[in-house]
Amino acid sequence: MGVGVVVLRGGKTGAEVLLVLRGRPPRQGEWSIPGGKQEWGETLHEAAHREVREETGLVVTRLRLIDAVDCLIDDDSGELGRHLTLVDYRADWVSGEARAGDDAAAVRWVPVSDLDRYELWSETRRIILAGVGLG
Repeated sequence: MGVGVVVLRGGKTGAEVLLVLRGRPPRQGEWSIPGGKQEWGETLHEAAHREVREETGLVVTRLRLIDAVDCLIDDDSGELGRHLTLVDYRADWVSGEARAGDDAAAVRWVPVSDLDRYELWSETRRIILAGVGLG
């Protein structure tokens, strides 16, 4: 089981979402939202807070459930190689300066209106837009 977090803050031109450039598989080299694997004995909320802190250095609050997503990844032969279930949340930025950590190669605050400039997995885009609607 994994978690993803749509971290939002107010910006000069409206809401901004935090994107991370994945430094490791799955989806290495792609922009996404902070998140990762839930550890044994850890609640989903604990995992969400930890993953955001480890990948970006940020502290967030007010986690709200957005949706659960199935991530099906084919292996080199085209067969299903991995099946991940991701529980996605929306959270509000509280403190900290965004910095790449853990398995993030880069982090960036992006105005929601600029999301089309990034090649996001369709489910990531859908989750971000759903999270913005949770206000």
